[in-house]
Amino acid sequence: MAFREIDLNMGPQHPSTHGVLRLKLAVDNEVVLRVVPVIGYLHRGMEKLWENLTYTQVVPLTDRLDYIAALSNNLGYVLAVEKLAGIEVPRRARHIRVVLAELQRLASHLAWLGFMANDIGAMSVLLYGFEAREDVLDIFEEYCGARLTVHGIRIGGVPHDLDGALVARIRTVIDGIPKRLAEIRTLLDENRIWKGRTVGVGVIEAGDAVDYGLTGPSLRASGVPWDIRKDIPYSSYDEFDFEVPLGRNGDVYDRYFVRLEEIYQSIRIVRQALDGLPAGEISAKVPRVLKVPPGEVFHTIETPKGVLGFFVKSNGTDKPERVKMKSPSFINLQSLEHMCKGNLFSDVVGILGSLDIVLGEIDK
Repeated sequence: MAFREIDLNMGPQHPSTHGVLRLKLAVDNEVVLRVVPVIGYLHRGMEKLWENLTYTQVVPLTDRLDYIAALSNNLGYVLAVEKLAGIEVPRRARHIRVVLAELQRLASHLAWLGFMANDIGAMSVLLYGFEAREDVLDIFEEYCGARLTVHGIRIGGVPHDLDGALVARIRTVIDGIPKRLAEIRTLLDENRIWKGRTVGVGVIEAGDAVDYGLTGPSLRASGVPWDIRKDIPYSSYDEFDFEVPLGRNGDVYDRYFVRLEEIYQSIRIVRQALDGLPAGEISAKVPRVLKVPPGEVFHTIETPKGVLGFFVKSNGTDKPERVKMKSPSFINLQSLEHMCKGNLFSDVVGILGSLDIVLGEIDK
């Protein structure tokens, strides 16, 4: 049969493109030849908005970037400002930040697990994953009143302390998650349909993953041991003992496996942080109107989706002259064509889902 190239559009209204993402696909029968992501349908202008707000006013807007892991965005921006302003955060606040950040990682990975399984056709896993995630969101709601756009970090520390009742509730929730994960893994790990849709699909080798700038679980699934929490520790991560899960094949199944293992490691970190929660203040003394000395800084953290970086430039006023965000979803998306080439058209949804992108931080 003669070669015939067909151009297809997937999105921007497609439910499995995880937001308003358009994929321009070229296929030969059902084999993918090219994939061109087309972004820009949100028109958010976040970085420009930040230049007209005070340093403190910027923080709640970061909630809306990766809205599945809002608190992680708070932390990345706030750490950059604190570094530039020379603010020393109390040790207790640093521990509480780690607890909140890892709970946010749990919530994000559980949401991803449900979305990913649903994309491939396992709808019951979506219900199991969201049931477990709800318990984590209940903690955030009790802590700061929000469930999705969690505004739980402040410049200089955290807004609220963790009292005994909340600590006990956190312990109860994280103790129950492994059992729920075991139920999900019973459904998926050795399921021949699941493995048929994920094993050997969307492969990217370690060298290519590094060249494309992949970070987070998608990079570690290719066997590259790079985790900012371990390699360039921030907050108080250097005080905790945890492993960095790695894959071997760099396929969709390994990206699934790495995220599941990261959930167990996050639980491990939260337990250590609660066990060793130091006494003291939860916030440094920060002026009501914060004026940051002139200068510039770039700071990175490990979010659930990968390495998030904030560049902040100050001109000495109470508003940043420039804030630039390097988002993991934006960078990771450029590897999509490499992963999809040669695979079937039906595999594009699973490969895209395995990257765990969110358009809120892509079209920023």
